[in-house]
Amino acid sequence: MKSSPSAPLRDLMKRLDWVTTLIPLAAIALLCVVFLLYPESSASVLSSIRFFLGDQLGSYYLLIGLGVFLCSLYIAFSRYGSIKLGGADKPDYTPFQWGSMMFTAGLAADILFYSLCEWMLYANEPRISQMGSMADWAATYPLFHWGPIPWGFYMVLAVAFGFMLHVRKRTKQKYSEACRPLLGKRVDGFWGRAIDLVAVFALLAGTATTFSLATPLLSMAISQVSGIPQSHFLTIAILVIIGVTYTVTVVFGMKGVAKLAASCTYLFFALLIYVFIGGGQARFIIETGITAIGNLVQNFIGLSTWTDASRSSSFPQNWTIFYWAYWMVWCVAAPFFIGSISRGRTIRQTILGGYFWGLSGTFTSFIILGNYGLGLQVFGKMDLLGAYGKSQDLYQSILSLFDTLPLTEAGLVLLAVTMIAFYATSFDALTLVASSYSYKELKDTEEPDMKVKLFWAVLLMLFPIALIFNDSSMANLQTVSIIAAFPIGFIILTIVASFFKDARLYLNERESQQAPLEKQQEKKKP
Repeated sequence: MKSSPSAPLRDLMKRLDWVTTLIPLAAIALLCVVFLLYPESSASVLSSIRFFLGDQLGSYYLLIGLGVFLCSLYIAFSRYGSIKLGGADKPDYTPFQWGSMMFTAGLAADILFYSLCEWMLYANEPRISQMGSMADWAATYPLFHWGPIPWGFYMVLAVAFGFMLHVRKRTKQKYSEACRPLLGKRVDGFWGRAIDLVAVFALLAGTATTFSLATPLLSMAISQVSGIPQSHFLTIAILVIIGVTYTVTVVFGMKGVAKLAASCTYLFFALLIYVFIGGGQARFIIETGITAIGNLVQNFIGLSTWTDASRSSSFPQNWTIFYWAYWMVWCVAAPFFIGSISRGRTIRQTILGGYFWGLSGTFTSFIILGNYGLGLQVFGKMDLLGAYGKSQDLYQSILSLFDTLPLTEAGLVLLAVTMIAFYATSFDALTLVASSYSYKELKDTEEPDMKVKLFWAVLLMLFPIALIFNDSSMANLQTVSIIAAFPIGFIILTIVASFFKDARLYLNERESQQAPLEKQQEKKKP
């Protein structure tokens, strides 16, 4: 992507789509105020809505998740997989650059955080005891909830957006534009506005809470190493450091993003090696990981379709449906970014390569970091479940894990630096997507103006800082993002249907153009 020179302010103002940018922004700001002033009543209302969508209509999310995953495989291995995303002679990025940018843009900081603790959330669930061994199934469900279906959401939409940008050369980088083949001129009116407003609203709501999730862990780790008292102000200082890091990177454009993503990946693998070798649980980590992957492959369809109709445990309502909705909200940002960096690759290469990089990074993280803590519990070296049951403090439980590793303080520093780098790279992708969304039109090879990127870089950081001072408002806003996934599900289905219609037309056009050439070549043969 080429950076456009900083345009005169007046020309820039004319190019921006103020309705799509400001209305969701004002709505999120208003919700923040309401949550702060009326925390109990707002939580009650949102909880009721979320219960209705997640409990009564939960099958909607499950069917979309499984359907999108199967659809991604069909696209990859059908004739659609041969379509090249753009006419470049070779891809814009090497496989490592492409894979590292994609993985770090896809909620990588959250993957790192949950890798360390998610098995604890499942261990005492009735569903786990129903399935069999706690050690086996508490290690399996994280791979399921962060595995093929979540990455399937990303891959299907990434190729749809990549086809829209690089093949059809459309200049409106918005959700609504991806629906044009099916909705036609309706995307230029009310329906297009509605689609884009829902998308930006979900993006802002999801971002505001996601990047507040692991900052307390960072704050506690840095406090333990440096001796600085833990406080909201230390957490804000960490967010500011993240903000400065990704703002500087954004200034340098896609080259800066690629370099930061590569550095982040090296740090990530350094942390995995530190835990794998230093923890002394290598055999258990490997064997439990193999068992978990086997359980996932054997039971994938059953796990994907289990609704717990009798509500014996409500496990899918509390976890699986919650996660699918959360991934659907994040489909506003990550697939757009993946599609934009996939120019020069075929659709088949994008989907299969995306699964390879996404799943290898995610599975390795959960298998090593998660199974290390699980091994301490199984062999009686540390009662993490007991400590977590008493305190309900995941952050302290994670820190206690590092006390069992050699060079604990060095390990905590490595953890903090890696998470900061992950957050910065994720913010990079979000900033570029949000900035592109603010334009009425933007070419696929053009980057947003520097002033627009800086505006979003600052804005995306202000919401998490504001929400740190009120834990209930964070929970409420995250619930809002989950509720927003309900209409986004319909939009995702519309985008997929639009892609099939447009891609089929494109292939028919290509075949009709190739037919005369093939006939001429046959005539020339002796």
